[in-house]
Amino acid sequence: MSVTADVSDSLPVPPTSNWSLIRRMLLLGWRHRVTCVLVLALNLLLVGLNLAGLSFTGLAIDVLRHALQPTSAPPKWPLDWGPPANWSPMSAVTLVAALVLGIAALQAAMKFVTAVASAALSQAIVIQLRTDVYDKLQRLSFRFFDAHDSSSLINRVAGDVQAVRGFVDGVILKVLTVVLSLAVYMAYMLSMHVPLALGCLITSPLLWVGAVWFSRAVRPLYQQSSELGDKMILRLSENVQGIQVVKGFAREQDEIARFETANRALRDQKFNIFWSLSVYQPVMGLLTQVSQLILIGYGGLLVIRGELPLGTGLFVFANLIHEFANQVGQIINIANTIQSSLTGAERVFAVLDADVEIQSPTDSVPLSRARGDVTFEQVSFAYTTDAPRAPEFVLDNLNLTIKAGECIGIVGETGAGKTTLLQLIARFYDVTAGRVLVDGIDVRRRDLQDLRRNIGLVFQESFLFSNTVAANIAFGQPDAEPESIANAARLASADEFIAELPDLYQSLIGEHGSNLSGGQRQRLAIARALLLDPPILILDDATAAVDAETEHEIQQAIETAQAGRTTILVSSRISSVRHADRIHVLHDGRLVESGTHAELLRLDGEYAKLAKLQLATDAIEVQSAESQRQAG
Repeated sequence: MSVTADVSDSLPVPPTSNWSLIRRMLLLGWRHRVTCVLVLALNLLLVGLNLAGLSFTGLAIDVLRHALQPTSAPPKWPLDWGPPANWSPMSAVTLVAALVLGIAALQAAMKFVTAVASAALSQAIVIQLRTDVYDKLQRLSFRFFDAHDSSSLINRVAGDVQAVRGFVDGVILKVLTVVLSLAVYMAYMLSMHVPLALGCLITSPLLWVGAVWFSRAVRPLYQQSSELGDKMILRLSENVQGIQVVKGFAREQDEIARFETANRALRDQKFNIFWSLSVYQPVMGLLTQVSQLILIGYGGLLVIRGELPLGTGLFVFANLIHEFANQVGQIINIANTIQSSLTGAERVFAVLDADVEIQSPTDSVPLSRARGDVTFEQVSFAYTTDAPRAPEFVLDNLNLTIKAGECIGIVGETGAGKTTLLQLIARFYDVTAGRVLVDGIDVRRRDLQDLRRNIGLVFQESFLFSNTVAANIAFGQPDAEPESIANAARLASADEFIAELPDLYQSLIGEHGSNLSGGQRQRLAIARALLLDPPILILDDATAAVDAETEHEIQQAIETAQAGRTTILVSSRISSVRHADRIHVLHDGRLVESGTHAELLRLDGEYAKLAKLQLATDAIEVQSAESQRQAG
């Protein structure tokens, strides 16, 4: 993957309307509509229980007031039901207290059930969405990963998915709960006293206007925050992956400073969001206090006049205004969550909406086991073709025929197009012009899985997973028998060093094979490819990063492995391809020479020049090693 130090977010986010994003997130919630309805119903039930608890508490106050002031209005029991007339006020209060306690216990149980249901909903959404994004990443082409930073993609899977999940349980459900709760509270207050209710709710429209303004104001801040988060993750991932280089050049302090700079930038951006939120919340809180002032003044006057009960009237009204303000206050959190969710949704949907460039055709030609014929017909390839200027072709009008069972070598200077040529066979990319044929059929007409199961690949830097030796060899065929795994290791000359490992084939390999040498990693990679018994074996400079002795060992493994299959060797070392049936020389994306090792040397062209240069380099290395040995 291409990673540059100053890239903040190389995956472009196409401009999308808020309503389009909201619609897609609503559809996401619709997948879990049963759980959503359950959570909503539980929240509404809690609102009803809260009202019941307030009403009975207010009733207790009215009972006590009537006991102290018999001339005051008698308490009004719900449904015109009340205790017998001979009950003492203390007995009536005890009954009400028991009812309040029962409601509180029921509320506690309902809150537990609601919390569990909400958590189940959140996790279901996260798992589903994260799986969708991961599934899409598996189907995207190499071109996509060449153009996009791994740090940004990881941040989207790990962080932005959570933001989208927050829209369902932090926006959809909360909005519905808030709207229905406000409707219930408003209807209850209006049923008690219309003028007082309208007076206390006079500031509500201002709260809604403030919420809309805040939502629009913080949207750009959240977008910048996500980009800065990508930058910080990029710093971290580059440092972890390149820790040997960092320590080797004694740049630890510089890297710490770079990370601190990225971290501080993210902190400062988060502070801007928190500052906006901190300004907004007190202003909204001040508006809600206006309702309390109206209640104290006008509501108190109504109580004094005897037009409103103290307990089931003013007390309940005060608590309802408080609950109403709390629900309106949720608008602040909802507005905050909406902007976070919209920003995360844009970034997640940018991955989900990316074109799957390489995929199997609907009328694909089946390929059980290939013969191994590979043909390039007037192939041209450029990594980017949508640039304003003419494309830069890595391969230009290349024609090449490889017969089944043949071993060929591909050599050339760095940037000649050797690796690109190999990647076109497995259809990691599609040609810009021309055709690549396997057994006479264009690879674009083949089923991708069929095609790639017929090709064994060994890359220059073989990636090993943090798993056992056996699991790494059997990566392409997880159900392989231990005997088959051992046989593949023997063919790759890996069985000897595996026998020296503490747990043999069950020995754990560190991250990227950190506890193995370069030669051991390559031999395991060859074994991994051979386990598939592929009719086509491709080795991309498999000996480039090893010493001469290890190269000889790997070369022996390759010679054993190539028997009975088409083998394509790409190498920067002449020694690795000199025994090939034919050698093809690439220069600036064109095929300039072909022949055996001896024939190409006699031509005294590009191949001979490469051979002489390597001989001179090898001689210098031998002389340097000898000098060090004598000095030692």
